[in-house]
Amino acid sequence: MARGYTETAVKTLGGISQTGESEAARVAASIALLDRGWGKPNQDNTHLVTGEVRVILRKMLEDEE
Repeated sequence: MARGYTETAVKTLGGISQTGESEAARVAASIALLDRGWGKPNQDNTHLVTGEVRVILRKMLEDEE
């Protein structure tokens, strides 16, 4: 249902990005338009870790209970 508002939302954001009353509103609208048009940039999940790292994976099945 929300996708039905896409055209209206993009036109609204476009108007705010050009004529918004505050710089923050214009920036937020511009970012929203770019994210929708081009997608958000990937965010790497790489971190420097020192020491031991443990990963525990568990699978829960509803029908086992």
